[in-house]
Amino acid sequence: MDTDLLRAFVAVAECEGFSAAGKILCRTQSAVSLQIKRLEDRMGESLFERTSRSVLLTPSGERLLPYARQILKLQDDAQRMMGADNRRELIRLGISEEQASAYLPSLLPRFADSHSPVHIEIYCDISANLIARFQEGLLDIVLAVRHGPTHTGELLGREPMVWVIADDTDPADWQRLPLALNPEGCIFRAHALAALGRDERQWDVRYISQSPTGINVAVQSGLAMTVKTPRSVPAGCRIIGDDEGLPDLGYIEIELHRSPGHMSEAFDSFCTDLAATVTGMQSVESVDLEILPKRGGRFAPPPPTSCGHQS
Repeated sequence: MDTDLLRAFVAVAECEGFSAAGKILCRTQSAVSLQIKRLEDRMGESLFERTSRSVLLTPSGERLLPYARQILKLQDDAQRMMGADNRRELIRLGISEEQASAYLPSLLPRFADSHSPVHIEIYCDISANLIARFQEGLLDIVLAVRHGPTHTGELLGREPMVWVIADDTDPADWQRLPLALNPEGCIFRAHALAALGRDERQWDVRYISQSPTGINVAVQSGLAMTVKTPRSVPAGCRIIGDDEGLPDLGYIEIELHRSPGHMSEAFDSFCTDLAATVTGMQSVESVDLEILPKRGGRFAPPPPTSCGHQS
């Protein structure tokens, strides 16, 4: 079997679409469609059911998928073992700065001990930008806050959002709430403004920064308040209590995206370890992360929150 055709087949199956698979494989939609047609001709079976809204595996495609994944993994493993590929494997990780600070200090040394030849490139940005880079095939793994439904995101759990303020500051002292937030496109910003709007509170976005440091400085100085998850509250700051009159912010959903075109033992191990680190650390720290049950190999989505998902 032509492994290029199998790689395209796995990508389309994982992404449930030709356009999304093409972006991950850095090929046009028509090129991917042609590859699938060639594979179907060779197999003598139709592998996908195509409609105007979805691309789903046929029974024949479902039977082929686990074999295709194993063949690609064996090919990659054989190339590394025989020295056919002398370049070190590269894993391109997309993650927010606050998630990187929370999860990578324990993950990276542990992974390096068992997979020393692997190179890891880390890109820090807000989730919306990371997902866009992933969909363009520029990242292999993304740990993100869910902004909306995607074909590649696997839900890990939910975290509460909280209002954060300096220790010695009282929000009641502000007639117009000063906010320090990420730029447009951040779901924390969207939830904060939506919640204040429903509560008919007056507010003003005083500080905007894509970096947590820029936001934290304004909040720690008592100049503004912001929205975070409990694990990300900076030193010198506190979570505003439920009795202090600010509206509830609801939850954000944490999801993991992994490229279906990247297959190796090291890549699978990194994805598994990252997911375990996220869920395990929250449990150790007793942070209110709701771990979602798996359903059919995927994590079952939680019920919608009152805030919805604005972006």
